[in-house]
Amino acid sequence: MGRAGTGSGGATVAVAVAGPLLLMLLAGPPPAVAGDSRKSDVRLVSEHFSQSPQKLSFYSWYGSARLFHFRVPPDTVLLRWLLQVSRGSSPACANMEITVYFRYGAPPVINPLGTSFPANTSVQSPFFIKMLQSNASINISHPAPGDWFVAAHLPPSSQKIEVKGFAPTCAYIFQPDMLIVRAVEVFILEPNVPLPQTLLSHPSYLKIFIPEYTRELRLELQGCVSNGSLGCPVRLTVGSATLPRNFQKVLTCISPTWACHLFLPSPPGDRWLQVTAKSLAGPHVLVAFRAVAALTACRPWNLNSQHLLQSIPNQSCNASTGLLTPSPGCHGLGRSSRVDGGHFCLVSYPVIREDTDVVSVRFWPADRVPVLVRSATPSVMRLYLSTGMDSGGSLTISLQANKVPLPTAITNNTLVAVCVNAASPFLGFNTSLNCTTAFFQGHPLSLSATSRKADLIIPYPETDNWYLSLQLVCPESPEECEQASVLVETTLSLVPCLNDCGPYGQCLLLRRLSYLYAGCSCKAGWRGWSCTDNSTAQTVAQQRVATLLLTLSNLMFLAPIAVSVHRLLLVEASVYAYTMFFSTFYHACDQPGEAVLCILSYDTLQYCDFLGSGVSIWVTILCMARLKAAQKHVLFLLGTLIFAMSLQLDRRGAWNMMGPCLFAFVVMVTMWVYRCRYRRHCYPTSWQRWVFYLLPGISMAAVAIAIYTSMMTSDNYYYTHSIWHMLLAGSAAFLLPPREQHTKPWACSQKLICHYQICKNHREDLYTVT
Repeated sequence: MGRAGTGSGGATVAVAVAGPLLLMLLAGPPPAVAGDSRKSDVRLVSEHFSQSPQKLSFYSWYGSARLFHFRVPPDTVLLRWLLQVSRGSSPACANMEITVYFRYGAPPVINPLGTSFPANTSVQSPFFIKMLQSNASINISHPAPGDWFVAAHLPPSSQKIEVKGFAPTCAYIFQPDMLIVRAVEVFILEPNVPLPQTLLSHPSYLKIFIPEYTRELRLELQGCVSNGSLGCPVRLTVGSATLPRNFQKVLTCISPTWACHLFLPSPPGDRWLQVTAKSLAGPHVLVAFRAVAALTACRPWNLNSQHLLQSIPNQSCNASTGLLTPSPGCHGLGRSSRVDGGHFCLVSYPVIREDTDVVSVRFWPADRVPVLVRSATPSVMRLYLSTGMDSGGSLTISLQANKVPLPTAITNNTLVAVCVNAASPFLGFNTSLNCTTAFFQGHPLSLSATSRKADLIIPYPETDNWYLSLQLVCPESPEECEQASVLVETTLSLVPCLNDCGPYGQCLLLRRLSYLYAGCSCKAGWRGWSCTDNSTAQTVAQQRVATLLLTLSNLMFLAPIAVSVHRLLLVEASVYAYTMFFSTFYHACDQPGEAVLCILSYDTLQYCDFLGSGVSIWVTILCMARLKAAQKHVLFLLGTLIFAMSLQLDRRGAWNMMGPCLFAFVVMVTMWVYRCRYRRHCYPTSWQRWVFYLLPGISMAAVAIAIYTSMMTSDNYYYTHSIWHMLLAGSAAFLLPPREQHTKPWACSQKLICHYQICKNHREDLYTVT
């Protein structure tokens, strides 16, 4: 019974949700709160909760969404989300549509890209709004107490690869605040004890404790009068509101001749159930009634190893191996709903919870025995997912009927109906197979002679106790089920990512404050929740071609290496060889799937590739400046150290690489201008040098920079980046200065008997002993 609306600032909110939930949210106004123009209800208090704001990102995978985790206290009658978005003042900060999701019990399962989920995955459409301006608000009446999650993101990201520092950016900051109105005066409704209530202008808040394994709740209004006359203008709202789906029950009593009662099968156990009574008469009309609640208990038979051996004496059980071998006389369990003279509504199989890692749990039946399924009573397994940290993974359930050629095996006319529910088990197999309990729509499964295996995947399961209910049914001939039984093997687990995101994805553990959750980051064009959507995926041949392009294009550096060695520029040749080696193996390691080779860690290869690229540009420009050897080598070493430091600070910052390169360019221009003034002639002096070397080299470098900064996308990366490699290496080969003419670079003028050589450098007039 909540409603969605706009904040006081008049922000426009587009609400997108299907079916009855939208009607529910657009229903009547919330109860009076402090500050209303109406008379305030002294039984209500308001509280405010907030979290630090986060910067929003364009959506590409689940890690792009910003997640907020709140806890709603018990007895809350109104929940109001205040959503605020602030943006920068730069011209790039345009109006941006922001999508905000809400969910109770677990993070919302979102799919903005419209990708497919893995087979056998149960996904509910999330409740979300699209904010077109900066502020909005959402009201939810009678919210469920416990964990609530809010996720927000910008529209899907573009395919263009932006270079940090070149593309205009804008920061969108999102902050949700939670305001709640909590009732401090709540009436306790005890079973089978009438509770008198009087309604005037304010609603009455009640709650009743539901024990575990309650089979049915009957809620009834008795002796209802309105200002001394017959009639009962009262509306009862039972249960709490949850998102994305709501299963609140509403009981409206108007005619005095109708029986005013409500039946709730399998209500959630071991918790308080909220009931709100509101008068439908005028604001000054007094309404009096008595509320009566009746509970029907469900007596479970808790099965353990001793009971198993005692109740099934003709079965051989090997606890060490987990095998349970049935025999024709082992049908005692579940043949009748009466065991030891008592009436049982279900057989409860004990489950062992084994925590293996973060968001990783395995559930084992006691002694690893299969579940014996009969037609008289359901067999139930309870999975503990209520620690508060279990909702960040995926619950996987795999069931398989035992293939035994005995009367206990499943036949063509028998069916094992299975329901997976949260909060309470489903027990109504004899009347319905829709797996609907009082406040939860379960996940139905089935096993038959033609389909002996069933699987179910629930991403981000709600924080609660989950129940696996199984019962044998015979739709065509019920008499066949009386003596039949089936053994079902179960595989139950909670994993961070399904199949570890497969070969084309990486499972990443995300954190929001103290809350941990997992998500898949996909590669090679694969998409989806578990990287199983291959609609845009690359084939193995395409992956190999892309790897060959990105690696073999680095062989273009052989050209500047050969030119440098020929001109005895050995330091420059070493830098180019270093760049070619690490760029080749970095791109070989950067590829996903089949075509991948990593000789070192990915981070090391990436760092060396970035360092080599920057130093290659640095030494090429300084070599063109024609400095003296001592000056040149000092700047070579100093620039390498500066590059190493700047890349450690921010590896992808464009100015961390362009800053030193611009400094080298200024040094080169300064030296050229100095030579022009000293010689009174343009430098370099030869027009052939300008036409055949400098202009082609500068053009290649300009095209390479243009491609690197503005033309690369995710789709053409393999081609554009390969062209960038070739242009960068080709420009270096053209721009390297020629050898001094009429002199040999290193000529030995005298040989000593002691085998030492005194060598003269004619270019610098320096003598060294080597």
